[in-house]
Amino acid sequence: MSFISLKNVTVDIPIYNSQSRSLKKTFMGLASGGRIGLSEKGFSIVRSLSNINLEIGDGERVGLLGPNGAGKSTLLRVLGGAYIPTSGEAVIGGKVGSLIDVSLGIDSESTGIENIYLRAALLQIPTRIVDQQLDSIIDFTELGEFINMPVRTYSSGMHMRLAFAVSTMIRPEILLMDEWLSVGDQNFQKKAEQRLNDLIKSSSILVIASHSRQLIEKCCTRVVWLENGKIKAEGIPQKICSEYFG
Repeated sequence: MSFISLKNVTVDIPIYNSQSRSLKKTFMGLASGGRIGLSEKGFSIVRSLSNINLEIGDGERVGLLGPNGAGKSTLLRVLGGAYIPTSGEAVIGGKVGSLIDVSLGIDSESTGIENIYLRAALLQIPTRIVDQQLDSIIDFTELGEFINMPVRTYSSGMHMRLAFAVSTMIRPEILLMDEWLSVGDQNFQKKAEQRLNDLIKSSSILVIASHSRQLIEKCCTRVVWLENGKIKAEGIPQKICSEYFG
């Protein structure tokens, strides 16, 4: 059984190269509602999350709503293990897979095929699995002979198709996504959406951050509304979306 348990999770991000003790920083602290402050050593601190309490159980699809800077991406990174809480406790039960940055690990000087293996290694996908699925991955990308050329020769759309194809090889119990991915032309997007739907169906828990009301209401069983690093409200999608978008 997969689960997520966050208890009083706070995340402070230090900013080391700023001029901390200045009138400007004082005003910034006031304007941000206290989210930008000073540490005991004098450097700036941004409080990205503040006392987050959240329980997510097996089978749930949770959408994260909130304006830019509300803490959605930070929360996803805590769930993925990229950020360690400054205080509080984050317990994650289950194998986590992240589609937050599908281009992570792509090397522009390596070929498409070489990058498939590089990205798969970062995702901890065994080489034997890549060997078995290589032909279908290449087929899916629709890159043709470009698969044997350096990625620096690719267009941005080709780059994203390659990154998307290998990133969606994962079969995690807990799937983390930051907005729905748009890759390629309309025909390819249909293929990509089907691949994502298959991935979502195979996962036990989905947590997705989005600005799309349609996506949240379609895919999620619960919504968490974040604002200024805190949970402002949570509940069923129709209720929270009405309050947030209304």
